[in-house]
Amino acid sequence: MIYSLLVGGSAFIFALLVGRPVIRFLSAHRLGKSISEEGPSTHASKAGTPTMGGLLIFGTVAVITVPTNLTDLIPSFLDEGGERTSILLPLGVVVSLMLVGWLDDAGTLVGRTQHGLPWRLKLGFLLALSLGVALVLFYGLEARSINLPWAGQYEMIGLIYIPIAMAAIIGTTSAVAITDGLDGLLGGTAALAFAAYAVIAFVQGQEFLATFSFTVVGALLGFLWFNSHPASLFMGDTGALPLGAALATVALMTGHWLLLPVIGVVFVAEAASTLLQIAYFQTTGGRRLFRMTPIHHHFELVGWSEPQVVMRLWLIGVSGAMVGVALALSV
Repeated sequence: MIYSLLVGGSAFIFALLVGRPVIRFLSAHRLGKSISEEGPSTHASKAGTPTMGGLLIFGTVAVITVPTNLTDLIPSFLDEGGERTSILLPLGVVVSLMLVGWLDDAGTLVGRTQHGLPWRLKLGFLLALSLGVALVLFYGLEARSINLPWAGQYEMIGLIYIPIAMAAIIGTTSAVAITDGLDGLLGGTAALAFAAYAVIAFVQGQEFLATFSFTVVGALLGFLWFNSHPASLFMGDTGALPLGAALATVALMTGHWLLLPVIGVVFVAEAASTLLQIAYFQTTGGRRLFRMTPIHHHFELVGWSEPQVVMRLWLIGVSGAMVGVALALSV
């Protein structure tokens, strides 16, 4: 645990050091975010803020992970059954979805006439990626178990694991992406979720997975230094999409994927509010359940300040993470 925490701390320091140069680079190349007119009017002043902050987050993860968690790659594969090389799976997920997120963010910049990637294209890529991850988990890593609090660990029955893993990845990725809408909101809640799974992985003896998760936590904390209100850097889909998919992958690797709705309770609330709003709107002929969704915008419109919304959702995220770890320890 000491080593994993030190690696996470080094990721935080590295992100702090390179954050300002990254922001200058993004600003120099006019990679500023345009703000949707459908959101709260108070967000209009954020237009032009550099986006694609995922480059800072996962650039940090890559730079720190290679020397601290992927050294002696071939010997570890031979001597430790490939435990260290399993980190290549979440890293591959991150790289793949960073590219998709970057293409999507490129269409939402100030002064650009194009739009983000069509949702059908993003969904198609997510389906293909989630299938690939599920197959690697099932056949390559043999991570087919389900852990039930107070009941123990059970092996999944046959190939049903594959669609379950796909659903977990797609659902988590979508919910995490929806949460990204306020300064510091997603960065903080995602850091809490990865920290919870880092503890769970360490308790299981998956030290490399714990180290990877704490590396993501450190990188997110460094990003939050620049993303705190008022933000000088936005995460964008370059960060949000890889975060969601990597979180689901880590959860599946621990076997505690059933705890995703608990540890990621804020993500669930954000996604559920959007789905409920759509369903209620369609069934009532245009009436709204919330003033605006995702639900963080509803809280803004009822009078909470942006920092209040973020801090209160962080507190809910802390509670969910604590309960999730407690349930994991009960297995």
